[in-house]
Amino acid sequence: MSTAIIVTIDGPAGVGKTTLAKRVADALGVAYLDTGAMFRATALILGHGADQLPENELDARLADIHFSLSGSGSVSTLSVHGRVIGDEIRSEEVGMMASTVGTLPRVRSFLKEQQQAVGAVTSLVAEGRDMGTVVFPRASAKIFLDAAPEIRARRRVDQLHEMGKPADLSEITEQIRARDHQDRNRAIAPLKPAEDAHIIDTGPLDIEGVFQAIMAVIKK
Repeated sequence: MSTAIIVTIDGPAGVGKTTLAKRVADALGVAYLDTGAMFRATALILGHGADQLPENELDARLADIHFSLSGSGSVSTLSVHGRVIGDEIRSEEVGMMASTVGTLPRVRSFLKEQQQAVGAVTSLVAEGRDMGTVVFPRASAKIFLDAAPEIRARRRVDQLHEMGKPADLSEITEQIRARDHQDRNRAIAPLKPAEDAHIIDTGPLDIEGVFQAIMAVIKK
């Protein structure tokens, strides 16, 4: 579908991308693509030490990973190997694993191709780290969300508690700082706003305020 509309929402860990991207997708009536979940699921499948694998073995393992996207809005469903991806990917440990494999050119290339293939035929809201800069540089609208690490850590702790998982604020804060450093300083596709992205500081805003700011950008 040559008229597919793409909205990208990028930003660091814990900034609220998932909640907001789902809500924006609902408002627009289009699919929601959680690319962070794709990285996390890939990292979990590859396992610890994936960054140390020989290139031929890494390529072979990646070739066996197959994602699919169905539905629209907040009920969009991302599956891998035909199985819906669940909360097993949402731990900070898996998040760090995803950040590590995200430094591997072969992994990024593999997932970029899969993401672009979806966006070529489906209007969607795509959230991640480099959606507006690398994966969908011609997106209809580009949003970059940000907030101080301490604010994002508190939000992450609250999210984990809602999921019934234990979380320590100081530990989560340090993990987010570490991920920020790794994501922003990697050689390939570092975390940064696209030149034409609209940057929104979510720190002083609630979810409704950020949502309204995003929709105002899209309406323009």
